[in-house]
Amino acid sequence: MTAISLNNNQLETYHRDGYLVVKNLFSQEEIDKLYSSAVGNSIMQNNAMDLNDQTGKKTKLTLWFTPGDDVFGYLIRSERMINQVWQLLGNDSAVCHFHTKLMQKEPKIGGAWEWHQDYGYWYKNQFIFPDQLMSVMVALTDANKENGCLQVIKGSHKMGRLNHGFAGEQVGADMEMVDHALKTMDLIYCELEAGDALFFHSNLIHRSEANLSDQPRWSLISCYNSQSNIAYSETSNSWKVPVSTVPDHALLEWDAVSFENADFLKKENDPALKTTGWENEVKTR
Repeated sequence: MTAISLNNNQLETYHRDGYLVVKNLFSQEEIDKLYSSAVGNSIMQNNAMDLNDQTGKKTKLTLWFTPGDDVFGYLIRSERMINQVWQLLGNDSAVCHFHTKLMQKEPKIGGAWEWHQDYGYWYKNQFIFPDQLMSVMVALTDANKENGCLQVIKGSHKMGRLNHGFAGEQVGADMEMVDHALKTMDLIYCELEAGDALFFHSNLIHRSEANLSDQPRWSLISCYNSQSNIAYSETSNSWKVPVSTVPDHALLEWDAVSFENADFLKKENDPALKTTGWENEVKTR
């Protein structure tokens, strides 16, 4: 691969801390196009899911699996993105796209995300190796403490997978272990400017507060998997199909393409939201 690469210090930071911030991965012109497309796209909005936090505030997301020939697909498939994911996953296997979420935290009403690990969800999809799964958050608007930026527990990916149960309509991590982690490791507020990217490990413990500000907090979170990392209970196919990269300039050359055929996730089909067994006990406490 010949696209923009991470240096050794950045790679060491990711593996030590479980996350890495890359400033200005996408230009303001690119972000303007992405944000206007996200806000103005009725298909994206019609396929959004609401999940209640513990206070009843709603956090909204739209999730789809296969990256297409559209402004979002060109971001997901861009050489700069895939090359850096490939470096961080670090096992020489092809990079596959599991899914992308459009996160929509509106002013005053956007809900919180409880403490969790992404692998706390994806364990139910029966991915074998959490080290071969990661997420990349691209800020479409500035994210700060006031509008509910992501909070991470630095180095917590080294704890392995925690038990997860329900907190509101969300799946949250075992709070006793989270409290131990907070006493042992640093809590970091990942404040981002629009165009910045946050790369993070699937076992990194993270959360975000509700958006009580006057400003929106929108982002794309793309989740990637190594092709060699098998998911034994995942019905979508995107996770095992190598990403077909596009040149970095493709995003700005994009023309409107319909999203009508996108494979959006429906809330009732998410295995992480199905309440069976021990999860029912957690939910009813």
